[in-house]
Amino acid sequence: MTILHYIHDPLCGWCYAATALLEAARARPEIRLRMHGGGLWHPAARLREGQRQHILEADARIGALTGQVFGPGYRALLADPETVFHSRPTIAALLAVPEPLAPAMLRAIQRAHYVEGLRVVEDGVLAALAMELGLDEAEFRASLAAAPVEAHINTTRRLMQRVGATSFPTFLAERDGNIEIVPHMDCYEDPAAFVARL
Repeated sequence: MTILHYIHDPLCGWCYAATALLEAARARPEIRLRMHGGGLWHPAARLREGQRQHILEADARIGALTGQVFGPGYRALLADPETVFHSRPTIAALLAVPEPLAPAMLRAIQRAHYVEGLRVVEDGVLAALAMELGLDEAEFRASLAAAPVEAHINTTRRLMQRVGATSFPTFLAERDGNIEIVPHMDCYEDPAAFVARL
């Protein structure tokens, strides 16, 4: 059994790029996934002009490499100076759903953000996504409010420091108590090669 530790952020474009890698790994029964949200946008922030351009350039590379879609709603979100980027609510949403549903919730958040341009930092948007997954709205909102998100982010950052991880996403393979970073940057176009490394 290999435990795949996925250090990510729902609002990280390169984590969106890694969707196919994650799905290929999850399809293997001998691989167990553990997700660790790291808080790329923490505390909340609005984009500066230089940041906006950097993100657009990265998005173009991601689209060319992986075919991932960046919709007009998302581009409008980037262009709006009032748009707030904040990882905390999205990571809390992943903690608020039953663990087996966390990957599906991550995909839903990414689709809502990158394709539809919805403001996924808002509780109402996150609750609507949870309901699409079949969850009860009131129960999800209660779990969202109670999610231990600060402790989770802090634990993830300590893990990153311990293994020398400096970016999102980072994949770690754990076997027999030993953890090592799994290189993935050359696998965006070849998920099977990534799985073979695991």
